[in-house]
Amino acid sequence: MRYAANRPVWMEKPSPLLTVVKAATLATIVALVLFPFLVVVSTSLSTEYAIAQAGGVVVIPTEISFAAYEQVLFGGVVARALLVSIGVTGIGVVLSVSATVLAAYGLSRPDSFAHRPLLFTALFTLLFAPGIIPLYLTVKQLGLLDSYWSLILPTAMNAFNFVIVRTFFSRLPQELFDAARVDGASELRILLRIVLPISKAVVSVIALFYGVAYWNAFFNAMLFITDESKWPLQVILRLYGLQGQQLEVDPNQIPPPQQATQMAIVVLAIIPILIVFPFVQRHFTKGVVIGAVKG
Repeated sequence: MRYAANRPVWMEKPSPLLTVVKAATLATIVALVLFPFLVVVSTSLSTEYAIAQAGGVVVIPTEISFAAYEQVLFGGVVARALLVSIGVTGIGVVLSVSATVLAAYGLSRPDSFAHRPLLFTALFTLLFAPGIIPLYLTVKQLGLLDSYWSLILPTAMNAFNFVIVRTFFSRLPQELFDAARVDGASELRILLRIVLPISKAVVSVIALFYGVAYWNAFFNAMLFITDESKWPLQVILRLYGLQGQQLEVDPNQIPPPQQATQMAIVVLAIIPILIVFPFVQRHFTKGVVIGAVKG
């Protein structure tokens, strides 16, 4: 194959053989990613006989049954945990994104109050974590034990997300801010009317980061929450999915297979992220790259 002298190799049109190899590689990766999810969904929809016939793992269900989902959604424990996770994630994302954007905007302005000390304090937390015992003692002293706020406030600000948003704000043209100040706009008005509309990519990305972190968090709940009615979904998933504990069932009804119940809980834990991610995916690469690389 001959390449133009004034163009690099990667800009040339690939050969048919290379195209086939790329397509086969991508198809294999997609299959490897989708196969475990297919097994989880198929097992959750299978009857006890179908699961026994398949040896405990069902790839294609032969008998469809929604008994596991009925038990999980209407049994009380999992449904309540699902509502707790939705509430904690929703409130946590709003508070975390708001705090991160406000802090990043303030510290992205070189003339802001205590700019360098506050910035170094935020960056210091990237290198040195406080540890479990100081965190627990702090939450206890604040009276947050056995409270939903113990699942939100200790992780309300993430230094990595702060650095991404601050770097993005620092790269915005200074002329925008000067023109707005000449027109009499306050700093809050500049942030809401000028900065945020052109920062949807990076804000969407950190919202996704915070959402996934809140949704998948279970250690803080195990550490701070003793009331089982306040446990989020991930703790229930660990308890009934990994440790194999049985859910309470109506004695007048035939319980669904344990494997199907476990897989149904896993599906409920995965679906919200799968629903949200496609809406944020188009901003993902742009937000992370622009926010993390300064040229």
